[in-house]
Amino acid sequence: MTANLPPQYDPKATEAKWQKYWEDNQTFKADPEAGGEPYCVVIPPPNVTGSLHMGHAFEETLIDVLVRYHRMTGRNTLWLPGTDHASIAVQTILEKQLKAEGKTRHDLGREKFLERAWEWKAESGNTITNQLRSLGVSVDWSRERFTMDEGLSAAVLEAFVRLYDEGLIYRGNYLVNWCPASQSAVSDLEVDQQEVEGHLWHFRYPLTDGSGYLEVATTRPETMLGDTGVAVNPQDDRYKHLIGKTVTLPIVNREIPIIADEFVDPTFGTGCVKVTPAHDPNDFEMGKRHNLPFINIMNKDGSLNENAGEFQGQDRFVARKNVVKRLENDGVLVKIEDYKHTVPYSERGKVAVEPLISTQWFVKIDPLSQRALEALDQSNSPLFVPDRWTKVYRDWLVKLKDWCISRQLWWGHQIPAWYAVSETQGEITDTTPFIVAKTEAEAKEKATAKFGDDVQLARDPDVLDTWFSSGLWPFSTLGWPDETKDLEFYYPTTTLVTGFDIIFFWVARMTMMAGHFTGKMPFDTVYIHGLVLDENGQKMSKSKNNGIDPLLLIGKYGTDALRYTLVKEVVGAGQNIRMEYDRKTDESKSVEASRNFTNKLWNAARFVMMNLEGQTPEQLGSPSGVGGLELCDRWILSRYYQVVQESRNCLENYGLGEAAKGLYEFIWGDFCDWYIELVKSRLQQDAEPNSKKVAQQTFAFVLEGILKLLHPFMPHITEEIWHTLTQTGDDRCLALQAYPEADISLIDAELEQQFELLFGTIRTIRNLRADADIKPSVKVTAILQSESEKERQIISDGSVYIQDLAKVENLTVTASLDAESPLGNGGQGGSIAGVVGTVQVLIPLAGVVDLAALRAKLEKKLSKVEAEIKHTAARLTNQKFVDKATPDVVQGARDALAEAEKQAEILRDRLKLF
Repeated sequence: MTANLPPQYDPKATEAKWQKYWEDNQTFKADPEAGGEPYCVVIPPPNVTGSLHMGHAFEETLIDVLVRYHRMTGRNTLWLPGTDHASIAVQTILEKQLKAEGKTRHDLGREKFLERAWEWKAESGNTITNQLRSLGVSVDWSRERFTMDEGLSAAVLEAFVRLYDEGLIYRGNYLVNWCPASQSAVSDLEVDQQEVEGHLWHFRYPLTDGSGYLEVATTRPETMLGDTGVAVNPQDDRYKHLIGKTVTLPIVNREIPIIADEFVDPTFGTGCVKVTPAHDPNDFEMGKRHNLPFINIMNKDGSLNENAGEFQGQDRFVARKNVVKRLENDGVLVKIEDYKHTVPYSERGKVAVEPLISTQWFVKIDPLSQRALEALDQSNSPLFVPDRWTKVYRDWLVKLKDWCISRQLWWGHQIPAWYAVSETQGEITDTTPFIVAKTEAEAKEKATAKFGDDVQLARDPDVLDTWFSSGLWPFSTLGWPDETKDLEFYYPTTTLVTGFDIIFFWVARMTMMAGHFTGKMPFDTVYIHGLVLDENGQKMSKSKNNGIDPLLLIGKYGTDALRYTLVKEVVGAGQNIRMEYDRKTDESKSVEASRNFTNKLWNAARFVMMNLEGQTPEQLGSPSGVGGLELCDRWILSRYYQVVQESRNCLENYGLGEAAKGLYEFIWGDFCDWYIELVKSRLQQDAEPNSKKVAQQTFAFVLEGILKLLHPFMPHITEEIWHTLTQTGDDRCLALQAYPEADISLIDAELEQQFELLFGTIRTIRNLRADADIKPSVKVTAILQSESEKERQIISDGSVYIQDLAKVENLTVTASLDAESPLGNGGQGGSIAGVVGTVQVLIPLAGVVDLAALRAKLEKKLSKVEAEIKHTAARLTNQKFVDKATPDVVQGARDALAEAEKQAEILRDRLKLF
């Protein structure tokens, strides 16, 4: 049987074939009963509303390289997939649908709305996971989780109730990020800081005793209606004498104190700041420090309430204009300055966030963060790669404040609290007593015992922040709170791969939750990757509309090509990478280069298999050699094992980009460009049998090793070639083969250096042939001179390779040249010379080329180039041309002149040789 590949590689068909094979055969299904050393990764769960973007493609490819590598090294591997329910995103989608129908969620009611949400999840919620499949990720799809599936919902209930019973969850008033569009509190991560062109308004607040005024500056003048103080820095000599006095708030005529607080920056504005504790996070803290009243002037829809007086009912931005107009009429507006500043926007609602006092549920962070800090400081757990993120993570844990976990939404995990509304006239108020329980029946039992048989209960309508369930992800997905085999064997997980932008919002929450509930950090290592930047080095974002669709590139070049490009661009863990991309043609030169690499590998493998005479690597046996390994066999095996060692070292230390580059250079350069050429003559029909057999053994052995080394990066093409090469049926696959191990005894650094000299010599002879226009079919005489006995020995040992690859018929290796020789005479008189290292290379041209014809040809070329130089230079000295032509045309002429001058210089140098 002769196995071989089709002439052309078809990535689309090949990739679909193996993705289906792996999933149908549950190739990556984990088994805790199998024992061994575990390697576990939980996928950072993408939003169920999402579609694959370049950040996903980058992150999942990095994870897959690590997972496939560790699986091939023999570790018991689990990569667990899943998605997040994305409360705000899903609710936004559904409410837009309802709005188009002229309805609201309240028209449907909660139960019908949630039915509709689950219907949407069933129809559209698998888009992102199906797209992930197209990346060829080696996840265990049988363990796919969803943050609102039955098991994870039970884990959320368990965690909430436990934290509440331990006094770590409470309900209270606090300043939160409020989105007036979705009318919900939003987390810091759901806030997008946008730089806007705004204004800084200056107002005079008169001192109550009539002795003068203080000038304050603000970017939000409407909030002055809720001011309860004016603050200055205690060290500011301009205002020390006023501390303790009061001013009269314009419009409202409320008397408010002048306080001293270190927070105030004396250099900002006038050094006086208005204090609105109910509408600014910094003012909120000052208000608490100085016991100031908290006056809320805002309704939840962004309009002003009864505390705003004459402005009640006005939208906040309409009220802003009207407040400024009133202050101007009252004579207290001093000036308006243009002012660029950062404003927080709700990512989902697309409106400016309003800091708002609200009754919400909170987690007490301090006990949880302290446990995470202890693990970090005492055990450096988890280990961050790169290490610079350790300090960022630690600083965040130190600064964390209590976490608002309630959201005014319906899609999500409903808070397990039931209010005894019979105690507050049937309404849920800030003072209504409540029961926290896992079920309504349990809540009813507890409430009856406390309030009597007639108690009426109403469940809290809010849901939990999605980060609450995501914080449990590394252990809830493995079965917690039940003591499952998965949890026992695979937890703590091994590696978390994620972006630096969610260290604060997700990584820290996972370590805090895991530390509290399991007593262990949830992962050994956190590998922080950078961003994929666009072709201009800019961060991709929806607002800039500069995203690059990975699915489009996959369709054009193949999954393996995209994967390889993304990983190969990584230099140093955590660095950003730039994606080359032409938006006019939707093409990428860098991905195209990787596609060319797949073609190079395909063609090389095809050539190898055509010369194995139907034998597999196993049938041929290891390349020990019946007649002994030849010099180039020993060289390629040394290079191969060197690359095995380097690849393992890089992948063990998160040098993924370095490993990918090393493999590229070895496969394209050493194997394809050199070794294949070196052994071609040994594969001919009339070749010496033993030499041919050794060449076949080495060919097959190294090719199979290359496929294993490259598999984590390019899983599809390597799987296809491996199956054809090994003639293996469907019962085995490359993904489960052992990763190569280095045979140190066969690494020969000195031999590799010798071949560098041989290759340099071959390249030099080839270049000289090209300079002299020697036809490829013509064999030449070459004289190689070196004073080094070692170099002469290397050249002599490899002379057969020089003669074969450089088309040399007669090769002379010498220590010196006599004065009568062409080389000794400075290379004149019908010869061409070059140098490689300390070896001088001479090719006599007599009888090989027509020197007179060659000289005439070069002179003709030079004359043509000189005429071009003269013409272009004349254009550029013509001021009319320079003034009237576009800058691009002028620059094009300058570039053409520079290129022509370079060509002329090369031609003159070549003419000196004849």
